Amino acid sequence: MILNNKTNNKNKLFLWALTSSLAGFLFGFDTVVISGAEKTIQSLWGLSSTLHGLALSAALWGTVLGALFGGWPTDRFGRVKTLVGIGILYLVSAMWSALATDPYSFMVARFIGGLGVGVSTIVAPLYISEISPADKRGRLTGLFQFNIVFGILVAFISNAMLGGIGENAWRWMLGVEAIPAVIYCVFCFFLPESPRWLIGKCKNIASGKQVLAQVNPNMSATEIDDLTQSIVNSANTVGVKTPFWSQRLKYPIILAFLIAFFNQLSGINAILYFAPRIFEMTGLGQEAALLQSAGIGITNLIATLVGLWLIDRIGRRTLLYIGSVGYILALGTCAWAFSNEVYAIVPFCIFFFIAAHAVGQGAVIWVFIAEIFPTEHRTTGQSLGCSTHWVFAAMMTLFFPTVVAAFSAQYVFGFFCLMMIGQLIWVFIMVPETKGVPLEELQKKLGISSHNENDIEPNTKIVGH
Repeated sequence: MILNNKTNNKNKLFLWALTSSLAGFLFGFDTVVISGAEKTIQSLWGLSSTLHGLALSAALWGTVLGALFGGWPTDRFGRVKTLVGIGILYLVSAMWSALATDPYSFMVARFIGGLGVGVSTIVAPLYISEISPADKRGRLTGLFQFNIVFGILVAFISNAMLGGIGENAWRWMLGVEAIPAVIYCVFCFFLPESPRWLIGKCKNIASGKQVLAQVNPNMSATEIDDLTQSIVNSANTVGVKTPFWSQRLKYPIILAFLIAFFNQLSGINAILYFAPRIFEMTGLGQEAALLQSAGIGITNLIATLVGLWLIDRIGRRTLLYIGSVGYILALGTCAWAFSNEVYAIVPFCIFFFIAAHAVGQGAVIWVFIAEIFPTEHRTTGQSLGCSTHWVFAAMMTLFFPTVVAAFSAQYVFGFFCLMMIGQLIWVFIMVPETKGVPLEELQKKLGISSHNENDIEPNTKIVGH
């Protein structure tokens, strides 16, 4: 009977993590679905390169705003209610985008969806990290990234299937997102609230302990009491003593900023957004380019599964090493191929690039940012990392059409390659390993557990290990 209860609790934990991570599916779908419609939209409304970039980046500027301020509803109203609100934003955006009659209303609709994306990158990984045992935190939080790439794959396949149904195909491409948005909203009503939010924010000790017992079936009652007290202590002291922008939190702040910065300077969002156009540059027709884009989605999904399998085994830092080397090889070869007009290898380089991203940065970023800040500052830290990610994503999407028009592809891919050499150096010099460490213990390993800033010594033991 005890074994059955433990199994049931494990199943519940997985289902709760999977449900909340479906926000990532909508994120991935919403982000990439525009790739199948962007050329039609440009010709339909006669958009200049600048206005075209604004139309495509509207969702990303909404994402920036959502990431900047999404921490407030996450802390104020709770993780679960915020997750439900995300689904509503996606639903409104999908229907409005599909029915838009001019580029400006289209931008507003996409901006609303972007708000949902921005908030989802804060609350979903944070919620999963807070309900997960330390030894499963990487895999379960990584479900968010898995659903992002699954949403990307479905968006690419959906675009390929709908691409030939007529002049309004682009409206169907964008509007079909309403279906998973409704399903996701319904599922969220069955989620329990985060135990760390219940205990740390609401002081609801009994309910928080009940959820902790469900997600940690191997813990004794005494161990649950100890974990509860650790959460209480962290919530009652850390935030009161030190503001977020402080010397004490400099290390995790820099880590969160740089992992997000390098994520986008790899060119990942630009390549995903403009995948069909990049493939057409190699001589493929439009329909073939859409099918090649679907291949990106499949590659992304498979490599993400590999990354999630490895993340709690070999660790976050090792995956970043693997991804960085893969980035450099893929982007460098792609730049060479465009320079020498060897276009036949470009699709293979793109697929290899996507695999490197999925195993490395893609698998690690949301897990890592959700881990490295103390409980009281976790939503603010998540907001910092996510907003940094989306500011650079929006800038890349806004300027990419203009940059491609002004510079040949070899220089664009060469620039991305150079940035990934920078990431490799950063991982070697600064990135710590965080796998398998309870959240309350991790802040001690990062050297940020002291409540008196003057007592803090720089942490050097885990850097580079």
